[in-house]
Amino acid sequence: MNSRFRTHRTSKFPAAVRIVSYRRTASRTPPAEFASPESATTPIGSGNRRTNRRTLNVAWFPLQSGSALVTPDRLSITLPPPPSINHQYATLNGRRILSAAGRQFKQTVTREVLVALARSPHRNAFRRAAQDAALSLAIRFFFVSPLRRDVDGGLKIAQDALCEALEINDNRIHEIHLYKGQDTSRPRIEVTLSPVAASPSDE
Repeated sequence: MNSRFRTHRTSKFPAAVRIVSYRRTASRTPPAEFASPESATTPIGSGNRRTNRRTLNVAWFPLQSGSALVTPDRLSITLPPPPSINHQYATLNGRRILSAAGRQFKQTVTREVLVALARSPHRNAFRRAAQDAALSLAIRFFFVSPLRRDVDGGLKIAQDALCEALEINDNRIHEIHLYKGQDTSRPRIEVTLSPVAASPSDE
């Protein structure tokens, strides 16, 4: 049922007239390849906090930033570049808080990661690996001008956003590999998260 309000003006006072339509609205259904209820529902949360959680069908949402691949032991995803270090935080009443640009970046990362997981049949296996193993994080930064950005300036916010989306503690990351490149037409970051490879001494 759809409804809207129209204002009818009398000689002195306006009166609200409610117009009701009983026409059936078209239902939105996901494409067939994403129609599985189990694969299309992903819990939405923030960090390790599980309060105020809800379920959202995200498997058939488009990936906005690029490509993503989820295997049982690896997440590889392309994301927009984070804001520069000078635009990640703001000061409010003497307190340092995440800026609007920083919040928008984290929301985008959460959305992209959840869509990638919901589309993959390996999402549960990867979640288990991410929660149980020591992890290696590799980020390739592609800037419009690499001379204007430090390679580690976007590390903290990107790492926090990724870990919050996956609901893992960032202390699980034991290795970090950073690379910087240039792409004037498509600035981005390419992120890979995987378990730390065993060294020969560990075998």
